[in-house]
Amino acid sequence: MLVLILGTGFFLMIGLRFMPLLKLGLGFRMLWRGRKQQGAGDITPYHALMTVLSATVGTGNIAGVATAVFLGGPGAIFWMWCTALVGMATKYAEAVLAMHYREVDGKGNHLGGPMYYIKLGLGQKWLWMASAFAIFGVLAGFGIGNTVQANSVAHAALDAFGIPLWMSGLVMAILAGLVLLGGIQRIGVVSAALVPFMALTYVLGGLVVLATHLDQIIPALQLIVVQAFSPTAAAGGFAGASVAAAIQFGVARGIFSNEAGLGSAPIAHAAAQSNDPVAQGTVAMIGTFIDTLVICSITGLVIVVSGAWTSGLTGAALSSAAFEQSLPGVGTYIVAIGLVLFAYTTILGWSVYGERCAEYLFGERVIVPFRILWVLMIPVGALAQLDLIWLIADTLNALMALPNLVALLLLSPVVFRLTREYFTTQSQ
Repeated sequence: MLVLILGTGFFLMIGLRFMPLLKLGLGFRMLWRGRKQQGAGDITPYHALMTVLSATVGTGNIAGVATAVFLGGPGAIFWMWCTALVGMATKYAEAVLAMHYREVDGKGNHLGGPMYYIKLGLGQKWLWMASAFAIFGVLAGFGIGNTVQANSVAHAALDAFGIPLWMSGLVMAILAGLVLLGGIQRIGVVSAALVPFMALTYVLGGLVVLATHLDQIIPALQLIVVQAFSPTAAAGGFAGASVAAAIQFGVARGIFSNEAGLGSAPIAHAAAQSNDPVAQGTVAMIGTFIDTLVICSITGLVIVVSGAWTSGLTGAALSSAAFEQSLPGVGTYIVAIGLVLFAYTTILGWSVYGERCAEYLFGERVIVPFRILWVLMIPVGALAQLDLIWLIADTLNALMALPNLVALLLLSPVVFRLTREYFTTQSQ
């Protein structure tokens, strides 16, 4: 599965002639321009990306990175970076296809994503694959996008503030329900308010920690690169890890964090008020850059420079210990508040993905029952056993990604053609 995700990303990056890396500046300009409506759609291109980031910037950025380091050693961070670099091409291609093949439902909502580009781009004989994606999308939503997030928030709130698990679950359910009533438009507005604030606050906290360990940053980067290709020896509470473990957990957690290849993000990008698939694609690829190469890197570097990676801790507890060690009395709260906000917005963003997949399968009548069930599952996730939930989430991610990756490979000529035409027109 991991080979297929990396391989697809690499193939798309070569086919696009490294455009996602070379046109990174263009992506940021398009994002700035996308604050205003650029065409038909439900939300502005900027709100579309904020909705995607609200879903992708979640527990994977804090607990997921720490889990990767605990299981694979510092070298896992290097493989996470590799996933993100090729993932930019994957995320770009997903958004281009989602915009190129989208439909409008009876209520005027713009619908798109893998199930639609499989149906409209590949034709009738591939309809089973579109349905398979939608089924896995609904199920994965309740895993990666709901219960995993609720569980992480509840445990972070219990450890940092002593709040009972059931109370965290109940409060989150109420707050999520209030936003979900307004559909994707309200989710876009709330995400646009929360995502930049929470990302900047967390990144600034991480930069302060790194500033207190300036002399350790170069050795930490060397350690990450060296241990990506050589086994990590046991140290302190760290049991040691093979190169295979570094690759496996680095790539798995990278995908869990930025979701490139899963097919989730294009569902939100399809709702963007834009008539240009390539322009929205360049906005989409910025999401992977911000999520993994900025936010995940901060978490990973803080864990390594502080030396906390040898403590034997894992998940959010490891990230929390790393921040607390450098910022006593403050670090734990930075991680706890970051986790709560990241996970809350993920629950909102993923509700869009799950709802759109359910609507594809059952029609518009399923929207209200789906939203009610989504809210009811939040307290269940807060009280459930974490290990099993993470395992289920990873499995559902893989099942969801398979139909999407096959579609991306089969429809890649369309992506390459649209990209060529766009940049040829721009240069004239």
